[in-house]
Amino acid sequence: MPYQSVAAVYKLVKAPIYSHCFSQDKSLLAVTCKNDCLVYRFDNGPAPQLVATLANHDKTVTAVDISIHGRILTCSQDRNAYVWEPLSDGTYKPTLVLLRINRAATCVSWAPNGYKFAVGSSARIIAVCYYEQENNWWVSKHIKKPIKSTVQCLSWHANGVLLASGGTDGFMRIFSGFIKGLDNKESVAGSPWGEKFPFGSLIREFYHGSYIEDVQWRSSVEKVGYVSHEGALTVVDYANNHAKVNAPDGLPFNALLWINDHEILCAGFSNHPVLFAESGANQWQFAKDIDKVIASASSPIASGNEDLDESEDANGNGTFGISALRKFKQLDLKGKVSTDVKETAHENTITQLLPYAEANGQVSKVSACGLDGKVVIYNI
Repeated sequence: MPYQSVAAVYKLVKAPIYSHCFSQDKSLLAVTCKNDCLVYRFDNGPAPQLVATLANHDKTVTAVDISIHGRILTCSQDRNAYVWEPLSDGTYKPTLVLLRINRAATCVSWAPNGYKFAVGSSARIIAVCYYEQENNWWVSKHIKKPIKSTVQCLSWHANGVLLASGGTDGFMRIFSGFIKGLDNKESVAGSPWGEKFPFGSLIREFYHGSYIEDVQWRSSVEKVGYVSHEGALTVVDYANNHAKVNAPDGLPFNALLWINDHEILCAGFSNHPVLFAESGANQWQFAKDIDKVIASASSPIASGNEDLDESEDANGNGTFGISALRKFKQLDLKGKVSTDVKETAHENTITQLLPYAEANGQVSKVSACGLDGKVVIYNI
């Protein structure tokens, strides 16, 4: 493997992958691709095998998630969401979700129990959806206030009631997604976040100022981590304590993942993941880069007749341009000529991070998808 800390690289499609998800046993991989969701048989072989194409959407599929029961959930810019039920013959039966939104659906997340899910949208609405047996369809209840703009990310607490969200209004908010008759009050008994959690109630609100790109709970320590477009990681808790650390290269983050109670992996426009570690009470710091481009050897720009093509003499006669063009292609922003170019596994922005291998609360392998159409497995 020519890359650092990389276990596998899979070039799946010639289009951006905005979202991906594995089944519980990691045997299936679902990825978004234009207007479709592609399902691959994934067994660590030389290449995943395409086994199904979920093609009911007519605009870009923005997110996908798989429940613990194997149901695939997709949402799209066409304002719709589908729950795809796996059948015994390997196909999937779609059921339309009644979202009741008038703008694009942007993100989805199954609750831990697999019986409800949340959908974020550009309609300034979070739709919490559940199945109605008597009517045989998925219905939704809306969380609206005080959301002021597009909801970009969602994350459920392990109790399946508290729902963290972030969006383009610069706020990270925690709501109650309690559904009467489906959830029980014992699951939130003794929660440090409050005593009563009626549906849609605002539990906490944290203003950041720039777009919130991703948010993730760490239920074991009652903390929430989120990343923003300014290239910052922020960790907050129920006592409103804040800890903020900036990306070492200043580029925006799109995704984060808790590795354990004290380490968080972030990724985005730098094309490689970055690990942050807790250094003290409410303090986080940069720990290391994962699969970063190794600093290449470089030399100053040549001057004088060294810039001339070998077919051109000192008087300017002959054909000029071939070697100059080659040299300009090698120039980096600092005006130096790179003599050793090494690339990261991802060739474009990383859009999502997910745990791939985990034991005792410690993630050892992480999967990442990106705008280059790849899914990469990293060793942590």
